[in-house]
Amino acid sequence: MSPQEEKKNKYNEISRKYGDPWIWGIYIMLIIISIVESYSASSREVAKMGIYMPIVKQCIFLGVGALCVIGLMHVDYNHPVFLYIMVPVLALFTVFFLVFVMKFGILVNGARRAVALFPGVTLQPAEMAKLSIVTLLSYIFAKTQKNRDISTSGLVWGGFVVLIYGGLMIKSGLTNTLLLICIAGSMLLIGGARFKKIGILMVFFGFMMGGFLIIKHSNDQKQEVMNEVSAGVASSNDVQVSDLPVANDASKQQNESRMGTWKHRLHDWYYRDSLVYKDITAKNQQEMFSRMAMANGGLIGKGIGQSRECSRLPLAFSDYIFSIIVEEMGFIGGLFVLLLYLSLLGRAAMIVRRSKRVLPSLLVIGMASFITFQALFHMAINVGVFPVSGQPLPLISKGGSSIFVISVAFGVMLSVSRTIANYGNKKNKAEETFEIEGLDAEIPTEIPVKIVWK
Repeated sequence: MSPQEEKKNKYNEISRKYGDPWIWGIYIMLIIISIVESYSASSREVAKMGIYMPIVKQCIFLGVGALCVIGLMHVDYNHPVFLYIMVPVLALFTVFFLVFVMKFGILVNGARRAVALFPGVTLQPAEMAKLSIVTLLSYIFAKTQKNRDISTSGLVWGGFVVLIYGGLMIKSGLTNTLLLICIAGSMLLIGGARFKKIGILMVFFGFMMGGFLIIKHSNDQKQEVMNEVSAGVASSNDVQVSDLPVANDASKQQNESRMGTWKHRLHDWYYRDSLVYKDITAKNQQEMFSRMAMANGGLIGKGIGQSRECSRLPLAFSDYIFSIIVEEMGFIGGLFVLLLYLSLLGRAAMIVRRSKRVLPSLLVIGMASFITFQALFHMAINVGVFPVSGQPLPLISKGGSSIFVISVAFGVMLSVSRTIANYGNKKNKAEETFEIEGLDAEIPTEIPVKIVWK
Protein backbone atom coordinates (compact mmCIF):
# COMPACT_ATOMS: atom_id res chain seq x y z
CA MET A 1 0.00 0.00 0.00
CA SER A 2 1.39 3.38 -1.02
CA PRO A 3 1.80 6.20 1.55
CA GLN A 4 -0.95 8.18 -0.20
CA GLU A 5 -3.44 5.30 0.05
CA GLU A 6 -2.46 4.67 3.66
CA LYS A 7 -3.06 8.34 4.47
CA LYS A 8 -6.43 8.23 2.68
CA ASN A 9 -7.54 5.14 4.59
CA LYS A 10 -6.49 6.65 7.89
CA TYR A 11 -8.39 9.82 7.05
CA ASN A 12 -11.54 7.89 6.15
CA GLU A 13 -11.29 5.86 9.35
CA ILE A 14 -11.13 9.03 11.45
CA SER A 15 -14.11 10.48 9.56
CA ARG A 16 -16.18 7.36 10.21
CA LYS A 17 -15.45 7.45 13.94
CA TYR A 18 -15.35 11.14 14.81
CA GLY A 19 -16.61 13.12 11.83
CA ASP A 20 -14.69 15.38 9.48
CA PRO A 21 -11.19 16.14 10.88
CA TRP A 22 -11.07 19.54 9.20
CA ILE A 23 -14.20 20.68 11.03
CA TRP A 24 -12.69 19.39 14.27
CA GLY A 25 -9.51 21.35 13.57
CA ILE A 26 -11.43 24.58 12.93
CA TYR A 27 -13.52 24.05 16.07
CA ILE A 28 -10.48 23.44 18.31
CA MET A 29 -8.61 26.40 16.84
CA LEU A 30 -11.58 28.73 17.51
CA ILE A 31 -11.75 27.48 21.12
CA ILE A 32 -8.05 28.25 21.65
CA ILE A 33 -8.47 31.75 20.21
CA SER A 34 -11.59 32.23 22.35
CA ILE A 35 -9.81 31.39 25.61
CA VAL A 36 -6.80 33.57 24.84
CA GLU A 37 -8.54 36.62 23.38
CA SER A 38 -11.63 36.67 25.58
CA TYR A 39 -9.39 36.80 28.65
CA SER A 40 -7.24 39.46 27.07
CA ALA A 41 -10.32 41.57 26.27
CA SER A 42 -11.87 41.28 29.75
CA SER A 43 -10.21 44.22 31.48
CA ARG A 44 -13.55 45.76 32.44
CA GLU A 45 -14.91 42.47 33.75
CA VAL A 46 -11.71 41.77 35.71
CA ALA A 47 -12.24 45.03 37.60
CA LYS A 48 -15.73 43.88 38.64
CA MET A 49 -15.42 40.10 38.97
CA GLY A 50 -11.79 39.47 39.85
CA ILE A 51 -8.83 38.35 37.79
CA TYR A 52 -9.85 34.71 37.23
CA MET A 53 -13.65 34.72 37.16
CA PRO A 54 -14.09 35.93 33.53
CA ILE A 55 -11.88 33.19 32.10
CA VAL A 56 -13.43 30.57 34.40
CA LYS A 57 -16.92 31.45 33.12
CA GLN A 58 -15.76 31.34 29.51
CA CYS A 59 -14.11 27.94 30.01
CA ILE A 60 -17.30 26.60 31.62
CA PHE A 61 -19.36 27.77 28.64
CA LEU A 62 -16.86 26.26 26.19
CA GLY A 63 -16.75 23.01 28.18
CA VAL A 64 -20.53 22.64 28.12
CA GLY A 65 -20.46 23.42 24.41
CA ALA A 66 -17.79 20.76 23.81
CA LEU A 67 -19.96 18.17 25.56
CA CYS A 68 -22.83 19.12 23.23
CA VAL A 69 -20.54 18.70 20.21
CA ILE A 70 -19.35 15.26 21.33
CA GLY A 71 -22.88 14.12 22.18
CA LEU A 72 -24.45 15.30 18.90
CA MET A 73 -21.57 13.88 16.87
CA HIS A 74 -22.62 10.34 17.84
CA VAL A 75 -26.31 10.92 16.99
CA ASP A 76 -27.52 10.11 13.50
CA TYR A 77 -28.92 13.36 12.11
CA ASN A 78 -31.59 11.33 10.28
CA HIS A 79 -32.93 9.65 13.42
CA PRO A 80 -36.64 10.47 13.94
CA VAL A 81 -36.14 11.49 17.58
CA PHE A 82 -33.33 13.87 16.59
CA LEU A 83 -35.49 15.45 13.88
CA TYR A 84 -38.48 15.85 16.21
CA ILE A 85 -36.36 17.66 18.79
CA MET A 86 -34.39 19.82 16.35
CA VAL A 87 -37.35 20.83 14.16
CA PRO A 88 -40.75 21.21 15.89
CA VAL A 89 -39.67 21.29 19.56
CA LEU A 90 -36.86 23.78 18.96
CA ALA A 91 -39.19 25.92 16.81
CA LEU A 92 -41.89 26.03 19.49
CA PHE A 93 -39.42 26.98 22.22
CA THR A 94 -37.85 29.63 19.98
CA VAL A 95 -41.13 31.29 19.03
CA PHE A 96 -42.30 31.23 22.66
CA PHE A 97 -39.13 32.94 23.92
CA LEU A 98 -39.10 35.45 21.03
CA VAL A 99 -42.63 36.53 21.96
CA PHE A 100 -41.84 36.45 25.69
CA VAL A 101 -38.73 38.61 25.34
CA MET A 102 -40.68 41.35 23.53
CA LYS A 103 -42.67 42.08 26.70
CA PHE A 104 -40.68 40.72 29.61
CA GLY A 105 -37.12 40.54 28.30
CA ILE A 106 -34.07 42.16 29.83
CA LEU A 107 -32.93 45.42 28.25
CA VAL A 108 -29.53 45.05 26.57
CA ASN A 109 -28.11 48.12 24.80
CA GLY A 110 -31.51 49.75 24.40
CA ALA A 111 -33.50 46.71 23.25
CA ARG A 112 -35.13 43.70 24.89
CA ARG A 113 -32.88 40.80 23.90
CA ALA A 114 -32.50 38.38 26.81
CA VAL A 115 -34.61 36.26 29.15
CA ALA A 116 -33.52 35.58 32.73
CA LEU A 117 -33.65 31.83 33.37
CA PHE A 118 -31.82 31.72 36.69
CA PRO A 119 -29.91 34.29 38.76
CA GLY A 120 -26.91 35.20 36.62
CA VAL A 121 -28.05 32.97 33.72
CA THR A 122 -29.75 34.54 30.69
CA LEU A 123 -30.90 33.26 27.32
CA GLN A 124 -30.96 35.22 24.06
CA PRO A 125 -33.77 33.84 21.87
CA ALA A 126 -32.26 35.49 18.78
CA GLU A 127 -29.37 33.00 18.96
CA MET A 128 -31.81 30.08 19.18
CA ALA A 129 -33.68 31.44 16.16
CA LYS A 130 -30.59 31.18 13.94
CA LEU A 131 -30.30 27.48 14.77
CA SER A 132 -34.02 26.85 14.46
CA ILE A 133 -34.36 28.56 11.08
CA VAL A 134 -31.73 26.21 9.60
CA THR A 135 -33.43 23.04 10.84
CA LEU A 136 -36.90 24.24 9.82
CA LEU A 137 -35.88 25.27 6.31
CA SER A 138 -33.90 22.05 5.86
CA TYR A 139 -36.96 19.99 6.74
CA ILE A 140 -39.33 22.08 4.58
CA PHE A 141 -37.10 22.16 1.50
CA ALA A 142 -36.30 18.43 1.78
CA LYS A 143 -40.02 17.61 2.09
CA THR A 144 -41.05 19.78 -0.87
CA GLN A 145 -38.31 18.70 -3.27
CA LYS A 146 -39.87 17.79 -6.63
CA ASN A 147 -38.23 17.20 -9.98
CA ARG A 148 -34.86 18.34 -8.61
CA ASP A 149 -36.35 21.70 -7.66
CA ILE A 150 -38.02 23.18 -4.58
CA SER A 151 -41.76 23.38 -5.21
CA THR A 152 -43.74 26.60 -4.97
CA SER A 153 -45.40 25.41 -1.78
CA GLY A 154 -41.99 24.80 -0.21
CA LEU A 155 -40.89 28.27 -1.20
CA VAL A 156 -44.04 29.79 0.30
CA TRP A 157 -43.65 27.87 3.57
CA GLY A 158 -39.97 28.80 3.76
CA GLY A 159 -40.77 32.46 3.15
CA PHE A 160 -43.47 32.33 5.82
CA VAL A 161 -41.04 30.90 8.39
CA VAL A 162 -38.40 33.56 7.65
CA LEU A 163 -41.07 36.28 7.79
CA ILE A 164 -42.33 35.14 11.21
CA TYR A 165 -38.85 34.79 12.71
CA GLY A 166 -37.63 38.04 11.15
CA GLY A 167 -40.69 39.96 12.36
CA LEU A 168 -40.19 38.71 15.92
CA MET A 169 -36.47 39.53 15.86
CA ILE A 170 -36.38 42.86 14.05
CA LYS A 171 -36.95 44.96 17.16
CA SER A 172 -34.04 43.33 18.95
CA GLY A 173 -31.66 44.02 16.06
CA LEU A 174 -31.93 44.62 12.35
CA THR A 175 -28.78 42.62 11.56
CA ASN A 176 -30.35 39.45 12.95
CA THR A 177 -33.16 39.72 10.40
CA LEU A 178 -30.70 40.34 7.58
CA LEU A 179 -28.69 37.34 8.77
CA LEU A 180 -31.76 35.10 8.54
CA ILE A 181 -32.36 36.24 4.96
CA CYS A 182 -28.74 35.45 4.01
CA ILE A 183 -29.02 31.98 5.56
CA ALA A 184 -32.29 31.30 3.71
CA GLY A 185 -30.75 32.44 0.41
CA SER A 186 -27.76 30.11 0.72
CA MET A 187 -30.00 27.16 1.59
CA LEU A 188 -32.25 27.89 -1.39
CA LEU A 189 -29.23 27.71 -3.68
CA ILE A 190 -28.14 24.34 -2.30
CA GLY A 191 -31.72 23.09 -2.33
CA GLY A 192 -31.85 23.64 -6.08
CA ALA A 193 -34.35 26.52 -6.25
CA ARG A 194 -34.29 28.42 -9.52
CA PHE A 195 -32.78 31.89 -9.50
CA LYS A 196 -36.12 33.34 -10.56
CA LYS A 197 -37.82 31.95 -7.46
CA ILE A 198 -35.01 33.13 -5.19
CA GLY A 199 -35.23 36.61 -6.71
CA ILE A 200 -38.99 36.78 -6.19
CA LEU A 201 -38.63 35.69 -2.57
CA MET A 202 -35.90 38.25 -1.86
CA VAL A 203 -37.97 41.04 -3.43
CA PHE A 204 -40.88 39.97 -1.21
CA PHE A 205 -38.66 40.16 1.87
CA GLY A 206 -37.48 43.61 0.78
CA PHE A 207 -41.04 44.92 0.40
CA MET A 208 -42.07 43.48 3.78
CA MET A 209 -39.06 45.01 5.53
CA GLY A 210 -39.67 48.36 3.83
CA GLY A 211 -43.33 48.27 4.89
CA PHE A 212 -42.34 47.54 8.47
CA LEU A 213 -39.88 50.44 8.56
CA ILE A 214 -42.46 52.84 7.11
CA ILE A 215 -45.09 51.82 9.67
CA LYS A 216 -42.54 52.00 12.48
CA HIS A 217 -41.45 55.48 11.40
CA SER A 218 -45.07 56.67 11.26
CA ASN A 219 -45.78 55.32 14.74
CA ASP A 220 -42.66 56.97 16.14
CA GLN A 221 -43.72 60.34 14.70
CA LYS A 222 -47.19 59.98 16.21
CA GLN A 223 -45.62 59.12 19.56
CA GLU A 224 -43.42 62.22 19.39
CA VAL A 225 -46.47 64.41 18.66
CA MET A 226 -48.34 62.88 21.60
CA ASN A 227 -45.37 63.52 23.87
CA GLU A 228 -45.21 67.16 22.77
CA VAL A 229 -48.94 67.58 23.36
CA SER A 230 -48.65 66.00 26.81
CA ALA A 231 -45.74 68.31 27.63
CA GLY A 232 -47.80 71.31 26.48
CA VAL A 233 -50.77 70.29 28.64
CA ALA A 234 -48.52 69.86 31.65
CA SER A 235 -46.99 73.28 31.04
CA SER A 236 -50.39 74.97 30.67
CA ASN A 237 -51.49 73.44 33.99
CA ASP A 238 -48.38 74.88 35.70
CA VAL A 239 -47.05 71.45 36.54
CA GLN A 240 -43.49 71.71 37.74
CA VAL A 241 -40.91 69.43 36.19
CA SER A 242 -39.83 68.36 39.65
CA ASP A 243 -43.39 67.20 40.37
CA LEU A 244 -43.41 64.78 37.42
CA PRO A 245 -42.34 61.17 38.03
CA VAL A 246 -38.76 60.51 37.06
CA ALA A 247 -38.22 57.48 34.86
CA ASN A 248 -35.39 55.20 35.72
CA ASP A 249 -32.62 54.35 33.27
CA ALA A 250 -34.33 51.14 32.12
CA SER A 251 -37.55 53.01 31.32
CA LYS A 252 -35.64 55.64 29.36
CA GLN A 253 -33.93 52.97 27.31
CA GLN A 254 -37.23 51.19 26.74
CA ASN A 255 -38.97 54.36 25.52
CA GLU A 256 -36.13 55.34 23.24
CA SER A 257 -37.08 54.85 19.57
CA ARG A 258 -35.28 51.98 17.88
CA MET A 259 -35.95 53.74 14.59
CA GLY A 260 -34.04 56.74 15.90
CA THR A 261 -31.17 54.48 16.91
CA TRP A 262 -31.05 52.90 13.44
CA LYS A 263 -31.13 56.32 11.76
CA HIS A 264 -28.30 57.58 13.95
CA ARG A 265 -26.16 54.52 13.25
CA LEU A 266 -26.80 54.65 9.50
CA HIS A 267 -25.95 58.37 9.46
CA ASP A 268 -22.69 57.81 11.34
CA TRP A 269 -21.83 54.88 9.07
CA TYR A 270 -22.46 56.89 5.90
CA TYR A 271 -20.23 59.70 7.16
CA ARG A 272 -17.73 57.35 8.82
CA ASP A 273 -14.72 59.11 7.25
CA SER A 274 -15.49 62.12 9.43
CA LEU A 275 -14.69 60.13 12.59
CA VAL A 276 -11.11 61.38 12.48
CA TYR A 277 -12.39 64.91 12.97
CA LYS A 278 -14.75 64.10 15.84
CA ASP A 279 -14.26 64.13 19.57
CA ILE A 280 -14.79 60.86 21.42
CA THR A 281 -18.26 60.83 22.98
CA ALA A 282 -20.49 58.27 24.65
CA LYS A 283 -22.29 57.72 21.34
CA ASN A 284 -19.28 57.09 19.09
CA GLN A 285 -16.77 55.61 21.55
CA GLN A 286 -17.31 52.07 20.26
CA GLU A 287 -16.43 53.08 16.72
CA MET A 288 -13.58 55.35 17.75
CA PHE A 289 -11.84 52.94 20.11
CA SER A 290 -12.34 49.96 17.78
CA ARG A 291 -10.65 51.84 14.91
CA MET A 292 -7.85 52.93 17.23
CA ALA A 293 -7.35 49.32 18.37
CA MET A 294 -7.05 48.03 14.80
CA ALA A 295 -4.75 50.91 13.86
CA ASN A 296 -2.47 49.98 16.77
CA GLY A 297 -2.26 46.39 15.53
CA GLY A 298 -0.51 47.08 12.25
CA LEU A 299 0.74 44.04 10.35
CA ILE A 300 1.81 41.67 13.14
CA GLY A 301 0.10 43.17 16.19
CA LYS A 302 1.24 44.23 19.64
CA GLY A 303 1.35 40.72 21.03
CA ILE A 304 -1.03 38.56 23.07
CA GLY A 305 -2.19 40.40 26.19
CA GLN A 306 -0.70 43.70 25.03
CA SER A 307 -3.95 45.40 23.96
CA ARG A 308 -4.15 49.07 24.88
CA GLU A 309 -7.78 49.70 24.01
CA CYS A 310 -9.39 46.68 25.71
CA SER A 311 -9.86 48.68 28.92
CA ARG A 312 -11.54 51.57 27.08
CA LEU A 313 -13.50 49.84 24.32
CA PRO A 314 -17.06 48.99 25.46
CA LEU A 315 -18.05 45.36 24.85
CA ALA A 316 -14.49 44.50 23.84
CA PHE A 317 -15.11 40.92 25.01
CA SER A 318 -18.18 40.39 22.81
CA ASP A 319 -19.36 42.72 20.03
CA TYR A 320 -15.88 44.19 19.37
CA ILE A 321 -13.56 41.31 20.14
CA PHE A 322 -12.33 41.20 16.53
CA SER A 323 -10.84 44.68 17.01
CA ILE A 324 -8.84 43.38 19.99
CA ILE A 325 -7.74 40.36 17.94
CA VAL A 326 -6.41 42.66 15.21
CA GLU A 327 -4.71 44.90 17.78
CA GLU A 328 -2.89 41.97 19.41
CA MET A 329 -2.35 39.71 16.39
CA GLY A 330 -2.27 42.33 13.65
CA PHE A 331 -3.60 42.13 10.12
CA ILE A 332 -2.13 38.63 9.78
CA GLY A 333 -4.01 37.38 12.85
CA GLY A 334 -7.27 38.95 11.73
CA LEU A 335 -6.87 37.41 8.28
CA PHE A 336 -6.19 34.01 9.87
CA VAL A 337 -9.45 34.20 11.87
CA LEU A 338 -11.35 35.21 8.74
CA LEU A 339 -9.90 32.26 6.82
CA LEU A 340 -10.96 29.87 9.60
CA TYR A 341 -14.61 30.77 9.09
CA LEU A 342 -14.33 30.75 5.29
CA SER A 343 -12.64 27.34 5.51
CA LEU A 344 -15.58 26.06 7.50
CA LEU A 345 -17.94 27.09 4.72
CA GLY A 346 -15.64 25.54 2.12
CA ARG A 347 -15.45 22.31 4.08
CA ALA A 348 -19.23 22.21 4.30
CA ALA A 349 -19.36 22.54 0.52
CA MET A 350 -17.04 19.51 0.22
CA ILE A 351 -19.36 17.48 2.46
CA VAL A 352 -22.30 18.55 0.30
CA ARG A 353 -20.47 17.27 -2.78
CA ARG A 354 -20.25 13.84 -1.20
CA SER A 355 -23.84 13.80 0.00
CA LYS A 356 -26.52 12.26 -2.20
CA ARG A 357 -29.57 13.66 -0.42
CA VAL A 358 -31.10 17.07 0.19
CA LEU A 359 -31.62 16.92 3.96
CA PRO A 360 -27.99 16.39 5.07
CA SER A 361 -26.77 18.83 2.42
CA LEU A 362 -29.09 21.56 3.68
CA LEU A 363 -28.28 20.88 7.32
CA VAL A 364 -24.52 21.10 6.90
CA ILE A 365 -24.50 24.08 4.53
CA GLY A 366 -27.13 25.87 6.63
CA MET A 367 -25.12 25.49 9.84
CA ALA A 368 -21.89 26.54 8.16
CA SER A 369 -23.58 29.50 6.45
CA PHE A 370 -25.10 30.73 9.68
CA ILE A 371 -21.73 30.61 11.48
CA THR A 372 -19.80 32.16 8.59
CA PHE A 373 -22.31 34.92 7.85
CA GLN A 374 -22.47 35.86 11.52
CA ALA A 375 -18.67 36.06 11.64
CA LEU A 376 -18.60 38.20 8.49
CA PHE A 377 -21.26 40.52 9.92
CA HIS A 378 -19.25 40.89 13.14
CA MET A 379 -16.03 41.67 11.27
CA ALA A 380 -17.77 44.07 8.87
CA ILE A 381 -19.22 46.01 11.81
CA ASN A 382 -15.84 46.18 13.54
CA VAL A 383 -14.00 47.51 10.49
CA GLY A 384 -16.77 49.96 9.57
CA VAL A 385 -18.13 48.26 6.44
CA PHE A 386 -21.54 47.79 8.16
CA PRO A 387 -23.28 50.18 10.58
CA VAL A 388 -22.83 49.63 14.31
CA SER A 389 -24.83 46.71 15.65
CA GLY A 390 -24.48 43.92 18.17
CA GLN A 391 -23.32 40.62 16.66
CA PRO A 392 -20.99 38.20 18.52
CA LEU A 393 -18.05 36.52 16.82
CA PRO A 394 -19.01 32.82 16.76
CA LEU A 395 -17.38 30.74 19.49
CA ILE A 396 -14.90 33.53 20.32
CA SER A 397 -17.04 36.28 21.83
CA LYS A 398 -18.24 35.81 25.39
CA GLY A 399 -21.82 34.70 25.92
CA GLY A 400 -23.34 31.41 26.98
CA SER A 401 -26.27 31.44 24.53
CA SER A 402 -24.08 32.10 21.51
CA ILE A 403 -21.46 29.49 22.47
CA PHE A 404 -24.12 26.84 23.12
CA VAL A 405 -25.90 27.46 19.79
CA ILE A 406 -22.64 27.48 17.80
CA SER A 407 -21.58 24.25 19.54
CA VAL A 408 -24.85 22.59 18.54
CA ALA A 409 -24.26 23.72 14.95
CA PHE A 410 -20.77 22.16 14.97
CA GLY A 411 -22.22 18.97 16.47
CA VAL A 412 -24.81 18.71 13.69
CA MET A 413 -22.16 19.23 11.00
CA LEU A 414 -19.95 16.53 12.52
CA SER A 415 -22.94 14.19 12.79
CA VAL A 416 -23.73 14.68 9.10
CA SER A 417 -20.11 14.23 8.00
CA ARG A 418 -19.71 11.13 10.17
CA THR A 419 -22.90 9.52 8.86
CA ILE A 420 -21.97 10.27 5.25
CA ALA A 421 -18.49 8.79 5.78
CA ASN A 422 -20.12 5.54 6.92
CA TYR A 423 -22.28 5.17 3.82
CA GLY A 424 -21.28 1.95 2.13
CA ASN A 425 -19.11 0.85 5.02
CA LYS A 426 -19.90 -2.88 5.20
CA LYS A 427 -17.73 -3.44 8.26
CA ASN A 428 -19.87 -1.21 10.47
CA LYS A 429 -23.47 -2.44 10.51
CA ALA A 430 -24.31 -0.15 13.42
CA GLU A 431 -24.10 2.82 11.12
CA GLU A 432 -27.14 1.86 9.07
CA THR A 433 -29.26 4.98 8.60
CA PHE A 434 -32.98 5.44 9.01
CA GLU A 435 -35.03 6.05 5.90
CA ILE A 436 -37.83 8.51 6.64
CA GLU A 437 -40.53 8.80 4.02
CA GLY A 438 -40.51 12.15 2.26
CA LEU A 439 -36.94 13.03 3.30
CA ASP A 440 -35.07 10.92 0.77
CA ALA A 441 -34.97 13.43 -2.11
CA GLU A 442 -31.69 13.55 -4.00
CA ILE A 443 -29.68 16.74 -4.04
CA PRO A 444 -30.13 18.53 -7.38
CA THR A 445 -26.80 20.37 -7.23
CA GLU A 446 -24.73 17.20 -7.03
CA ILE A 447 -21.50 17.32 -9.03
CA PRO A 448 -20.01 14.03 -10.26
CA VAL A 449 -16.91 13.36 -8.21
CA LYS A 450 -13.99 12.03 -10.21
CA ILE A 451 -11.44 12.09 -7.40
CA VAL A 452 -11.48 10.79 -3.87
CA TRP A 453 -12.98 13.24 -1.37
CA LYS A 454 -10.33 14.57 0.97
